[in-house]
Amino acid sequence: MRIEEVKTKTDIRKFHKLPFRIYKNDPHWIPHLKQDVEKVFDPEKNKLWRHGEAKRWLLYNDNNEVIGRIGAWVNRKNNEHPAGCGFFECIDDEKAAFKLFDTAKEFIESKGGTQMDGPTNFGENHQYWGLITKNFEEPPYYLQGYNPEYYVKFFENYGFQVYYNQVIFYRDMYDPLQEKFKDRADVLRADPRFKVESMDKSRYLDYAEEFRTVYNNAWANRQAGFSKMSSIQAKALFSSLKPIVDPSIIYFAYYDNKPIGMYLQLPEVNQAFKYVKGNLNLIGKIKFLFHKKRGAITRCFGMVFGIDPEFQGRGVEGIIFKFMEDTTVKEGKYKDLIITWIGDFNPKMIAIVKNLGANKIREMATYRYLFDRNAEFKRKPIAGTKLNRE
Repeated sequence: MRIEEVKTKTDIRKFHKLPFRIYKNDPHWIPHLKQDVEKVFDPEKNKLWRHGEAKRWLLYNDNNEVIGRIGAWVNRKNNEHPAGCGFFECIDDEKAAFKLFDTAKEFIESKGGTQMDGPTNFGENHQYWGLITKNFEEPPYYLQGYNPEYYVKFFENYGFQVYYNQVIFYRDMYDPLQEKFKDRADVLRADPRFKVESMDKSRYLDYAEEFRTVYNNAWANRQAGFSKMSSIQAKALFSSLKPIVDPSIIYFAYYDNKPIGMYLQLPEVNQAFKYVKGNLNLIGKIKFLFHKKRGAITRCFGMVFGIDPEFQGRGVEGIIFKFMEDTTVKEGKYKDLIITWIGDFNPKMIAIVKNLGANKIREMATYRYLFDRNAEFKRKPIAGTKLNRE
């Protein structure tokens, strides 16, 4: 076996071709769009290159066939996940898998890294993040990682340990909201200072700042591993999502016209992207628009849900979901929703989602490998751990 860095256009084509071999008999797999993946490795399109770097490799067998691939990166701006590997694909051969892990490890070590998280992404954690460990018979939502079951033994036998588990939930849109949430929602809706609205597309980027306000109040500086989001980061996130956004399924809650909660959902575009075979070129776009128009997209997925801590426990989640019941559900455009991963380090949010009638549909894991094999391994702290930032 030999391993080579991805450098040429031919290498890039091979990088994207390998998964079609790995998953050729898997009816649930939906390929990532190569255009999305290439953005990760393009310094002009991925701003994280200002604070780090990434490489990727192909693994060949003795017959010059590609049998594996991996990417690795260092991100000096991310204190919790400063280095990682991802886009891992490999035939069922542990020796081959370990050679890929070794290559990623050597690159990170050469940059001064002391640990390697995976599978992660040289980008936001809502994209290509985590390894499926339970339920391999559900198609991935857009930008979710996907893998065969044998990858779990590769990571664990190499020495990766679970840093945190990621839980994905499912909810039927037509399941009625529980009475206790309706009661709380009724109380808040009777107070004119509280209100919930769906997004007004005419001022789309204005919501980026409101999103940032809720995010920073709900997460940053309050829970281990979360950093404050800047205005630039928030606008970049909203700009990247704009092509697939449905404003009617994005909700913001306000108190005295100040944002205190938000629930960001997106149409499950993978239901249409599965027909484009991983390439959103002109033909792919035509196919996507055709299947979208014929009604292929019947599911949405909740990407981010947050409540300002000052208003947690007061029923704000109830008025948001009641608003969804009164608007989105009545429109009948979507039949069900996936609530994207919530870490097991956040038991409060998991409890809220369960209480809203959602059921666990899949589990994933973010693994960590410490280069010093004698170092103490610690799992991610439970949410609510205050950070000491001096």
